[in-house]
Amino acid sequence: MAVLEVWGPGRHDVSALGGARYTIGKRSDADLSIATDAAVSGMHVLLERAGAVWCVRDLGSRNGTFVNGERLFGESVLRDGDEIIVGRTRLVFRDEASGDETTTTDALRAPPALTPRERVVLVELCRPLLSGNVFTQPASVREIAHVLVVSEAAVKQHLGRLYAKFDVVDDVAGLRRVQLANAALQRGAVSMSDLRGGGQS
Repeated sequence: MAVLEVWGPGRHDVSALGGARYTIGKRSDADLSIATDAAVSGMHVLLERAGAVWCVRDLGSRNGTFVNGERLFGESVLRDGDEIIVGRTRLVFRDEASGDETTTTDALRAPPALTPRERVVLVELCRPLLSGNVFTQPASVREIAHVLVVSEAAVKQHLGRLYAKFDVVDDVAGLRRVQLANAALQRGAVSMSDLRGGGQS
């Protein structure tokens, strides 16, 4: 059976991964409740079993999830020894059966066609994520408008079209910008080299 070693504020224990879905967060009804870590969201991350492997997915947490030091965008297959960071808590995934697993990965959907202006707005939305800091959020409407020297209303219009193109429908807890940034990076609409470039006007 797969387990998680939990190293966090005031605790070190092991939690067995039972069932097919395993939620981690600060809420008391999470399968693994990390109430002592103020940097963990209520429902922060989901581990889900797919056949013989476990996958991890961030649930729109405020501070993000990191797997082996890299910020998690979308889903990632876990292998024995992988380290997951949520807030100030370190989780080590243990499952010897997953260590030698060979998997094939389906290609992500291609990004939608974007106008030059939509692409510029998308790059500026995602640019703060390049820092990889735990507390980093996508740029706000005001920040994007300031960098591009346009009105906030213009930015909102572009974002509205981008939400539609990337199928970001529900504004769950005000996280549409987070979902859009994740989708843009997942599907290759924005690359790390784009984010390293300077702002555009």
